[in-house]
Amino acid sequence: MEKKQHIVLVHGACHGAWCWYKVKPMLEAAGHQVTALDMAASGIHPGKIQEVNTVTEYTQPLLDFLASLPPEERVVVVGHSLGGLNLSLAMEYFPQKIAVAVFLTAFLPDITHEPSYVLDQYNERTPGEAWLDSEFSPYSSSLEHQISMFFGPKFLTSMLYQLSPIQDLELAKLLIRPSSLFKHDLSKATKFTNEGFGMVKRVFITCEQDKAITLEFQKWMIQNCGVDEVVNIKDSDHMAMFPKPKELTHCLSKIAIEYA
Repeated sequence: MEKKQHIVLVHGACHGAWCWYKVKPMLEAAGHQVTALDMAASGIHPGKIQEVNTVTEYTQPLLDFLASLPPEERVVVVGHSLGGLNLSLAMEYFPQKIAVAVFLTAFLPDITHEPSYVLDQYNERTPGEAWLDSEFSPYSSSLEHQISMFFGPKFLTSMLYQLSPIQDLELAKLLIRPSSLFKHDLSKATKFTNEGFGMVKRVFITCEQDKAITLEFQKWMIQNCGVDEVVNIKDSDHMAMFPKPKELTHCLSKIAIEYA
C-alpha cells in the first residue's frame, strides 16, 4: 500500500491559505495529511504588511511550522508564485525536514546569485504596463525602500484568473490583501547554499497559459536553477488551483508519493 504524505501548501502574494480550498479536501480524500498556511500579514494572519520588513519575517509561519515537527517527520512543501521564495527559505533552514519542494509556477532562485536575482530578471523581462491597475506604495515616508503591492481587479481578471471560474475571481477580489516582493531585503540577503537549499529535491509544475509568470520565464528559471523533475498542467492560468484543481491534486499526490 502506498504511504500517504504530509503536504504543506503555501500561497502566493496577496493571497492566503484560502486559495487552496478546492485542492486541500481533494488531497485529504486521497489520504494525505494537508496543512495550508497563511504567511505573515496574509489571509487571516493578524499582522499588517507594513509590520513585515523582511522575507524571513514574512515566511515565519512556515518556519515555525517546520520547527514544530517531530524530528523524524519529513513533509512535502508546495509553493505557488511568490511562495517559491518562502519554500526556498524553508529549504535553506530545514533541508532535513523536507522530502521534496514543489514550485507551482513559482519564483525559483538559485545558489549562484543573490536571492533577489530571479525577481530582478522577472522585472527586466516584464514591462511595467503588465501590472495594469496593481498598486505599489512605500510603507511610509521613512521606509521608502519597503514597497507594498496590491493586485488591482483588472490585473486579477486579465493576468491571474483569465481561465479560472468567475466565482473564484470574485472570491479573490474579496479576500486579497496587500503584500510585498521584499526586493530590498532580498538584494541584501545571503545566497542560498548547497548545504541547505541545494540538498532538497525540487519539482517544478509549469502552467502553459500563465500570463503573470509566463511559460518562457518558467522555463528560464528551471534552466537557471535546475530541478529534479518538471510536470506540466495544460490550459491553466497562473492560479492552477482554481481552473485545474483535479489535475493539480493528481500532480501533487503523485509527486508526494514518488519522493517520500
